[in-house]
Amino acid sequence: MDLIEQIDAVRRTVTKRQVNAGEGRSIVLAQSYDAAIEDVWDACTNPERLVRWFAPVSGELKLGGRYAIEGNASGTVERCDPPKSFALTWEYDGVTSWVEVKLTAEANGTRFELEHTMPVNDHWELYGPGASGVGWDLSLASLAAYLAEKPLPPEEEWTTSPQGAQFVRDSSSRWGEAGVAGGEDPEWAQPAADRTTAAYTETTDGNDQQ
Repeated sequence: MDLIEQIDAVRRTVTKRQVNAGEGRSIVLAQSYDAAIEDVWDACTNPERLVRWFAPVSGELKLGGRYAIEGNASGTVERCDPPKSFALTWEYDGVTSWVEVKLTAEANGTRFELEHTMPVNDHWELYGPGASGVGWDLSLASLAAYLAEKPLPPEEEWTTSPQGAQFVRDSSSRWGEAGVAGGEDPEWAQPAADRTTAAYTETTDGNDQQ
């Protein structure tokens, strides 16, 4: 996989939102894949395929069902419209946020869009949009490699390699830029991006930042 091309293939935005707890933010990632919408949907909702590019996922992956991602979040499936979209709660470390995935058929494949809405809290203030954004960037890269039948190494191995560490740095930088474009303070955004890079490259489980 050409990691520079992968970084450039993703559109990233950060917007201010109101959530139940007060002030919030939404981060959005969008990428087109050279695969049919039904194939992308199945890759994102079938536990037998999720484990090959994302993580082991258990539970009832249907409307109203509870799911659990091994070593990461759990939550409830709140909306499901195959093969176009699903939405779920993302419950991790005592904090609830919300994830929505939308798929759109295109002439040569499928447009994948993921929106993650979260409260502004101490974690956000420390790491900014990259805390979740880098994790999702890694996931989109892994999905791209999987759909191309060129799977990446396990994340904890890849993110600490020179190639993976550069990907994380580039992703963190792009999220800092997206934050500034979304109205965040530039003097805060760069240090937050640097802390995000360190969190992903100096530990063995960066995906927990999501």
